[in-house]
Amino acid sequence: MRTIAELNMLLRVRTELPDGLNLVTEEFREGWNFVRTVSARRLEKKIHTRGWNFIRIADESLRSGVGDTSQEAIASALRLALRRLGTHFNAAEVEHIELTQYPWFFLARVRVFPFRIQQGAALPASDDSLPAPIASPQRRLPPHAAALYPSFGSAMPQLKQMLVSSTATQVVQQKTERTGAIDHRLNGNQVSIA
Repeated sequence: MRTIAELNMLLRVRTELPDGLNLVTEEFREGWNFVRTVSARRLEKKIHTRGWNFIRIADESLRSGVGDTSQEAIASALRLALRRLGTHFNAAEVEHIELTQYPWFFLARVRVFPFRIQQGAALPASDDSLPAPIASPQRRLPPHAAALYPSFGSAMPQLKQMLVSSTATQVVQQKTERTGAIDHRLNGNQVSIA
């Protein structure tokens, strides 16, 4: 098995490439091949010189994997990261590998960035790249809710009445306090405030 390292490039098996661009590949897993001795920057230059586009997408995939050896753990994490890429991406670069050794196994975290190799400049719109509309759940009371909750419909008018009456009570109390203060200042003379 090939040694997997950072900056390795992978291509999908049936990726269409520009005429005259022949890349030596090595099979990896699940429809992906390693590109030998080519980094993303070198591949980008080769593709651009032939008039095609090499588009990097900022939608990274970070996954973890375990294995008996470091390369088995990296391959496991890479396989999981590649599964997360949409079908409209036909290339990927291993951006970062983080490896931790435990007494009985290795744990690898692999970050992969997807690319699109194509002749035109516009990205194709696919079903999985468009955001799905989010429907809010409709909450409805069961048909017999009035029997289960008899005071449900009358709660709002009661709350409104309580609010109005408490506000009115506060206004009356404020007027009484002002009246009492005026009465106190006038030494007992009665003064009415409208």
